[in-house]
Amino acid sequence: MTRLDAVRAAVRSEGLDGFIVPRADEHLGEYVPPAAERLAWLTGFTGSAGLAIVLATRAAVFTDGRYTLQLEQETDVALWERCHITETPPPVWLKANAPAGARIGYDARLISEEALARFAESGVALVASANPIDAVWTDRPRPPATPALPHSLVYAGQGSAEKRALLAAELTRAGQDAAVLSDPHAIAWLLNIRGADLDYTPVALADALLHADGRVDLFIDAAKLPEVTRTWLGNGVAVAGPERLAAALDALAGRRVRVDPAGTPAWFAQRLRAAGAEVVAGPDPTLLPKACKNAAEQEGARAAHGRDAIAVCRFLAWLKAGAAGATELSAADRLLGFRRELPGFRGESFPAIAGAGGHGAIIHYRAGAASNRALRPGEVFLIDSGAQYEDGTTDVTRTVWIGPGTPGAALRERYTRVLKGHIALAALVFPEGIAGPHIDGFARAALWRAGLDYDHGTGHGVGSFLSVHEGPAGISRAARMVPLAPGMILSNEPGFYLPGQYGIRLENLLLVRRADLPEASRPFLGFETLTLAPFDRRLIVVALLDATERTWLDTYHARVLAAVGPQLDDAARTWLADSCAPLG
Repeated sequence: MTRLDAVRAAVRSEGLDGFIVPRADEHLGEYVPPAAERLAWLTGFTGSAGLAIVLATRAAVFTDGRYTLQLEQETDVALWERCHITETPPPVWLKANAPAGARIGYDARLISEEALARFAESGVALVASANPIDAVWTDRPRPPATPALPHSLVYAGQGSAEKRALLAAELTRAGQDAAVLSDPHAIAWLLNIRGADLDYTPVALADALLHADGRVDLFIDAAKLPEVTRTWLGNGVAVAGPERLAAALDALAGRRVRVDPAGTPAWFAQRLRAAGAEVVAGPDPTLLPKACKNAAEQEGARAAHGRDAIAVCRFLAWLKAGAAGATELSAADRLLGFRRELPGFRGESFPAIAGAGGHGAIIHYRAGAASNRALRPGEVFLIDSGAQYEDGTTDVTRTVWIGPGTPGAALRERYTRVLKGHIALAALVFPEGIAGPHIDGFARAALWRAGLDYDHGTGHGVGSFLSVHEGPAGISRAARMVPLAPGMILSNEPGFYLPGQYGIRLENLLLVRRADLPEASRPFLGFETLTLAPFDRRLIVVALLDATERTWLDTYHARVLAAVGPQLDDAARTWLADSCAPLG
């Protein structure tokens, strides 16, 4: 019996006609512990964004443009229909394939109310149910239980009591008695704690209730809280085990409670309504304050990127020197080794994407033992990686030519068009109130003029020693209309991908700050580039860059050389000086 057969049998035993399986844990996070990898266990698909629907005789798995090639490689076409989630939305597929009057189950701890609402058009009856995968996954790993530790005020820049008071005042102004915090990143930021329950994001998995008087009820396994952390949390934070969460929600009967319909499992709102509480839909109150880094966090980000640049430049110099015998995996390990030598390094911020040749066209490719291939002369190599430091989180992508030989004209033109888009966004100034979707086209315009595009967003928010993918702001056509604000950190990563041949992506992180425009009639904003690493001159068609773009690139490279050069050995410094020389 296949796993799919076993799940179908469990679904039937619940009196259901099908089941929705999102790629999520009980906190709806991007990265989930092994115990929550239900979608991967069932389908084989290991991407960080996806969803499956299991019916009696048909089953489909959905993902976005970053993972469509990976989806084909990891799933069995005899069992699963593979669908692009925007071209064939799950509700549309369900409406077309579910029987009339079908009862479709879902686990209310693994899907938000906003996501559930999208299934209304499918015409089926949605039924909250026990999870059938949990019933048949007999060797499921145990949940993580690493300690939660204090995050120093040197890096946090603001005490937890002050943060709680500010958010409590917001709840009071809104006439709300409490807010649900189901996102461990929110809790980590609010209480100034960090953990290691997830591989790439330094959080402790927990839930919390923030009350309008500033008190916080924290629901976490007691074993995760050493005495130093209990002392750090101080007065105003009451700790209870996760088993007490349901009763705490029931005790809010008659109260007005804010629940984020997009980021909170539907179970919370359902439980509160059943208890007689009034659920008020609203954003997680930590989202904007967490995204708008304070002065200490901004300085931490600059320092973290400054150190990270040493590792990245050493790695790029190593690549240029030949990297004889290197493979995708060994190259990624070499970069990780350089980072491990840096002070404050705490781990990668996501699994490195190291794609040689055609593998670079798989947007979120991850090399494995079966797919690992050599870095061959005469092709490009895309390396997208990042690190977690105590004072900041990094994410950088470079596409480099593996010499000797001369890159082809078409490759160089497309690389330069991606670079033009990168520069256009980095140099942009814009009035306050502009959101990410408004500026996404600046990064694509040079590609569009040649009839080209890329199937992913241009930029995502980045946390402060937290998630490398942080809301609420982003730069893409599909991003929420959240105005960009000073202190936000976002990526700038246009690309181009030619399946089977190569991928190009050029990524720096940007800090939103106020623009100095003396003649402006209203406040304007711009970006400070945090990432420091050269772009590959061998792939640039200088004639395609206008004077402003050449000036930006020369200025950026001069800054990289001045900041990083003195910290490299002689050989790497010589390489960097050559890589950062003016275009002429």
